[in-house]
Amino acid sequence: MSQDTTVKQDEEGSAPLNLPPDPSRRFWIGTTCVVGGAAGVALALPFANSFAPSEKAKAAGAPVEVDISAIAPGGMRTVEWRGKPVWIVRRTPEQVASLSKVNGELADPNSLRPGYTPPYAQNEWRSREPELWVGVAICTHLGCSPTPKLETGAQPSLPNDWEGGSLCPCHGSTFDMAGRVFKNKPAPDNLEVPPYQYVSDTRILIGVDENNPA
Repeated sequence: MSQDTTVKQDEEGSAPLNLPPDPSRRFWIGTTCVVGGAAGVALALPFANSFAPSEKAKAAGAPVEVDISAIAPGGMRTVEWRGKPVWIVRRTPEQVASLSKVNGELADPNSLRPGYTPPYAQNEWRSREPELWVGVAICTHLGCSPTPKLETGAQPSLPNDWEGGSLCPCHGSTFDMAGRVFKNKPAPDNLEVPPYQYVSDTRILIGVDENNPA
């Protein structure tokens, strides 16, 4: 018997009758197969994707490239790296010169305490180049975010001879223009300098340096 005929008995139970196929029956069988296949693909895709890292997860530990060309002298920019706020400050010549003025007031002026300053930033500037400072804006006391206080002079909660820097609003720790903490403050260490390097005269890459390859 060919595939294009359907076997059916009459109402009295007599011999089978050869009837033409029901077009609607064939349509619904085909439709069911298509829908079932599509559903299988739809279920398989999320299952397969669950093994791939999300874009957010990949970005969490990835280096961050920053264009520094638009940062004016005396200005700063904040970017996010590994969920942390990172300040990029372009210091004026006057701000660079002020660093040596406060050395005697700092808890760790040469950044010798381990863990917060890479070797290339263990200098008075705490940076690769005098004018540009890169630092993690998280207080080393209890993790609050300091407030930039780049202007000089007397200000609330700051001394009259303030040379510029930042103030932690939680417990009053103060840091100079290189993120170095002043003596007798709750914060035990200077602000962290993240690994970074220059990729051109106008761009830096945060999260990568000689000891932390991409």
